[in-house]
Amino acid sequence: MKSQVKESLNNKTSMKEFFTNNAIQLVLVALLVVIIFIEPQFLSINNLRNILAQSSIRVIIALGVGGIIVTQGTDLSAGRIIGLAAVISASLLQATDYAYRMYPDLQRLPIVLPILLTMALCGLMGVVNGWAVAKLKTPPFIATMGTMLIAYGLTSLYFDRPPYGAQPIAGLDPAFTKLAQGNIGTGNFRVPYLIIYAVIISIVMWFVWNKTKLGKNMFAIGGNPEAAEVSGVNVARNIIIIYLIAGALYGLAGSLEAARVGSATNNTGFMYEMDAIAACVVGGVSFAGGVGSIGGIITGVLIFQVINYGLAFIGVSTYLQFIVKGIIIIAAVALDTRKYTKKS
Repeated sequence: MKSQVKESLNNKTSMKEFFTNNAIQLVLVALLVVIIFIEPQFLSINNLRNILAQSSIRVIIALGVGGIIVTQGTDLSAGRIIGLAAVISASLLQATDYAYRMYPDLQRLPIVLPILLTMALCGLMGVVNGWAVAKLKTPPFIATMGTMLIAYGLTSLYFDRPPYGAQPIAGLDPAFTKLAQGNIGTGNFRVPYLIIYAVIISIVMWFVWNKTKLGKNMFAIGGNPEAAEVSGVNVARNIIIIYLIAGALYGLAGSLEAARVGSATNNTGFMYEMDAIAACVVGGVSFAGGVGSIGGIITGVLIFQVINYGLAFIGVSTYLQFIVKGIIIIAAVALDTRKYTKKS
């Protein structure tokens, strides 16, 4: 009898832990069910393809943010660095016959060159973040908030260029826009290029996280920075490299975003870091540090993007969507904190 009571209590505890650990995911799934009930057409192949394509750039961003969160950090500058990458890559890849080119005398450049340039520049911004966190011991929240303002200022100065002023940088090279808007296959079997890029980056980052010394050091630092340093890990160098990788990924994401939209402004990338942070936490990356997976991040991005797309699909106001996102972020972080506080 006692064993049955004990087993029943264990089962109740297990169920309680399950709901505590997965509460936000269960709520999001329930919300998705409601969306599908209201509009069954939401599950069409075309919609799912659009969701995957729109998620692809967000996956690349979240993979950068995720590594930072694993080390007990955060990055508020991601969205503005993406905007900087977008305006720079767009300005260098305008069609040569476009009347309002930023650089009228610039020859047509190989597509890869401006993208690599923006990745390098954004990687440098990441190094600034990492150096401030690792060397100056600035809290990641403050360091990346400062970089966010710097990046936005640089973007706005670059964007508000003479003689045309602050107009969208448009008229992009068709080869550049095809890079993000193109597909492989035909009909229902079309696969957007963006999905392929996201898959490739995900595989590369999975390898970095799971099969390299950097990945092992990243989790060690996130779990216990002091213990990692005592065991011989160069904590500062590894943190700077992690921020560098994140910055380079933002540069790639910003270039692809400009190509996807077909133009760029100084508001490109606005609030993208919030979606990335929320997706990471929903996907199991803990702010307590040392916990996270590539698969979890991808799952978190997909869940979040499905909800975003679904709310828009059923006609929910954009302003209300911001409220829903805010609630999800607060709930996800609160549940994450409660979960790991209990374990400790």
